[in-house]
Amino acid sequence: MTEDKTQRLQKSGGLTNRRVSADDKLHEECGVFGIFDPQGADVAPSIYYGLCALQHRGQESCGIAVCDTQGPKGNMNVHRGMGLVNEVFNGETLSHLHGNLGVGHVRYSTTGETTLANAQPLVLNYIKGTLALAHNGNLVNTDSLRQDLTRDGAIFHTTTDSEVIAYCIAKERVHTASVEEAILRTAERIRGAYGLVIASPRKLIGVRDPLGLRPLCLGKMGSSYIIASESCALATCGAQFVRDICPGEIVTITRDGISSNMQMAASQRAHCIFEYIYFARLDSVIDGISVYESRLRAGAALARAYPVEADMVAGVPDSGITAAQGYAAQSGIPFGLAFYKNSYVGRTFIKPTQKEREASVRVKLSVLEAAVRGKRLVLVDDSIVRGTTIANLIHLLKQAGAKSVHVRICSPPFLHPCYFGTDIPSNRQLIASSHTEEEIRQLIGADSLGYMKIQDLQSMVGELPLCRACFDGQYPMDVENR
Repeated sequence: MTEDKTQRLQKSGGLTNRRVSADDKLHEECGVFGIFDPQGADVAPSIYYGLCALQHRGQESCGIAVCDTQGPKGNMNVHRGMGLVNEVFNGETLSHLHGNLGVGHVRYSTTGETTLANAQPLVLNYIKGTLALAHNGNLVNTDSLRQDLTRDGAIFHTTTDSEVIAYCIAKERVHTASVEEAILRTAERIRGAYGLVIASPRKLIGVRDPLGLRPLCLGKMGSSYIIASESCALATCGAQFVRDICPGEIVTITRDGISSNMQMAASQRAHCIFEYIYFARLDSVIDGISVYESRLRAGAALARAYPVEADMVAGVPDSGITAAQGYAAQSGIPFGLAFYKNSYVGRTFIKPTQKEREASVRVKLSVLEAAVRGKRLVLVDDSIVRGTTIANLIHLLKQAGAKSVHVRICSPPFLHPCYFGTDIPSNRQLIASSHTEEEIRQLIGADSLGYMKIQDLQSMVGELPLCRACFDGQYPMDVENR
């Protein structure tokens, strides 16, 4: 990217020192996994493999908590750490995690600091016993709940809304006959997006928010039942997908089987569109919709809306690849690879200077010069947040000899922040909030630019009701302290 464009993006708010990933992408808060084997086998290895499959949902910290349902009640064994799943766990650590009931978590922080104290699962010892909780999502009434709990004497050890949920359950449990009733009462108080897996000494419980903003599914492996954020985690463990947990449903798994409570179910649904555009793994199926097929349909919709004469269609790895194939199939323009992705880099977080930002992009992606030289390219990506990464990639493609680069984006322009667990920053850091599409095209150096039309989003998922507030500002619920 030229110095002139760098300065213009910096002045426009396209560049920021806010702590986000160097790839200038959005990030989900986390992934959850829970399993109960009534026959008594250790479940920690299965949780490990499930978390590896959910690693794309969070790379900052992870943890596993297990207990033996046949042992002393309330004996919960937990191991947490900062980093990737295979960095935190090994054969030795897993060998010490004995128990046939457990929950696991991978985290990317949108609420709370990046510290070990905020790593999950949270394990709470209280008057009725022990509780392990893993949470995916974000509450919108955290402040008022935290104030109420603090007035009642609660002492918080983390800065996460997940601990607020755990304390609410513990408080309600004192006055209820079962942990399920305490969870139901808590679900009636909390508002926002959540997929929860909770382990009490004898039960595994899954809870999904009434709007269905965050995904949660049920699987079975032999005698074991599994609750996970995505179906890809089930496949990795060798489990069979049973069904999606319904929005507003509370599922309880015990030695006697499965029970379901639908008291929190609502008529309104608002599933997060970004699960299909970017967050979910390609091989997952969420609420009956194949993520792979939804991205093919996104690319086809872009081809219909923004046709262009070109020699090759390419995608930005990884989330843009499938949509690019959809664009190519619809348009008749050949699909090809424009970049090689280095899979061995690991995590590269944002650096304080533009030179280091550009270097982090080049370390992860390099241009296949022989594939792009002399060609008119259509470049497909999932989103533009600040514009820094796409501008760098366009610069690299043209430097390698591409005649033109026509950018197609699988989402509409971001105009509003997300309050439900997606790391969409404040308005001033969103390039589309202060620039027209033509201005953005000029800033990133594209020969043409086409964003997904809001009305075309539905074509990706059929009749599934969507939350698209980050594009149109129509939030599906009131948000505290907006």
